[in-house]
Amino acid sequence: MSCITLPLLLSPTMAGDSRIFMNQDMEIGVSPREQKKIPKQARDDVPIATDRTRLLVAEIKKPRQRYMEKTGKCNVHHGNVQETYRYLSDLFTTLVDLKWRFNLLVFTMVYTITWLFFGFIWWLIAYIRGDLDHAEDEDWIPCVDNLSGFVSAFLFSIETETTIGYGHRVITEKCPEGIILLLVQAILGSIVNAFMVGCMFVKISQPKKRAETLMFSNNAVISMRDEKLCLMFRVGDLRNSHIVEASIRAKMIKSKQTKEGEFIPLNQTDINVGFDTGDDRLFLVSPLIISHEINEKSPFWEMSRARLEKEEFEIVVILEGMVEATGMTCQARSSYMDKEVLWGHRFTPVLTLEKDFYEVDYNSFHNTYETNTPSCCAKELAESFKEGRLLSHLSTTNLLNGEENEEAEVEKEQREGMEKEDNRNDGLEAIELNGNNGTTGEMKESLFLKH
Repeated sequence: MSCITLPLLLSPTMAGDSRIFMNQDMEIGVSPREQKKIPKQARDDVPIATDRTRLLVAEIKKPRQRYMEKTGKCNVHHGNVQETYRYLSDLFTTLVDLKWRFNLLVFTMVYTITWLFFGFIWWLIAYIRGDLDHAEDEDWIPCVDNLSGFVSAFLFSIETETTIGYGHRVITEKCPEGIILLLVQAILGSIVNAFMVGCMFVKISQPKKRAETLMFSNNAVISMRDEKLCLMFRVGDLRNSHIVEASIRAKMIKSKQTKEGEFIPLNQTDINVGFDTGDDRLFLVSPLIISHEINEKSPFWEMSRARLEKEEFEIVVILEGMVEATGMTCQARSSYMDKEVLWGHRFTPVLTLEKDFYEVDYNSFHNTYETNTPSCCAKELAESFKEGRLLSHLSTTNLLNGEENEEAEVEKEQREGMEKEDNRNDGLEAIELNGNNGTTGEMKESLFLKH
């Protein structure tokens, strides 16, 4: 019986998969069983699309939305705010918080509208008094000399409010309403100047730009420090002027479900970075490594390396202090996602001792290197340390007891040896005495026979 073959039109990419559709019985000349249906892509010589192919692989963790950017900007938008009038109740802060383009637009519009408004009032006074109709009459005393229209009134308003005083247009003493308007414009102009110039000054001198020279490491690390697992990150200041009364704090942002079933999407948990020991107060002259000891009160107490790869959280760090030059409070912020926490790493040293000074190499500020770190959680590590110390204590106790027993046995052997030696000496003395007694008797017997 001849071998039965099945002609297939397969693309090169399907050559390896064609064996799936051919029965092994064909190779030994046996009639094949029911043939499996060939995909249409294989029959039409079209490559099979693999973009929708689902493989049985480990579940890929979805990327989590950042609560705070690395630059410190919070990804929170306030929508459906009904009481917008509250922004106007704090107008100064609202103007300061505006972006620069809107701030400059408001600055320009406020002055322009003020000049136009008072210019219109000056023109209206001249119109009501009839100064515009008697502009060519030399015997007519106007309210404002050389004011012939709205343009000249607008220019006079600018000269009055900005106190330029070119001298061509001037108020006469026969116009009391003009004198009153001059006082009002001077006072309101001073208020507008104080408000707008103050707003621009605060906008320029905001300590936000000072925070641009405060650096946070790109990653946080978890490694051993003094036989304890610690979460660490690095901070640094690029300027020579220091941050006074610098302090740092950290929070863990993670979704939580309470025992009652309430879901809290952005639950905030404090991370102790030395609040109880004072280590959160920084002297930020050179880059510092901020350490959080993972203990029973830490949110990372039961988090191992394997669990860290599955968890979804974000660590927000906040550095606060006063700017040495201005005395204003400065705040710098950053965050670390779960994928930015490196297990088993340490930071590369950046401080070196040169002649008469210390040099900081900021090229290595973000660099880390791997180090031997247990992959278990801090809870298991603490338990293992506790058991290890107990075993070592027991072994030490047994060793001491063994040494005492050995000493006792040695003393016993020495005592027994001494007793044996004493008995031996006593036997020798007895034998010697008996020998002496025998010799004396023989001498007496010989003397008796002679006699």
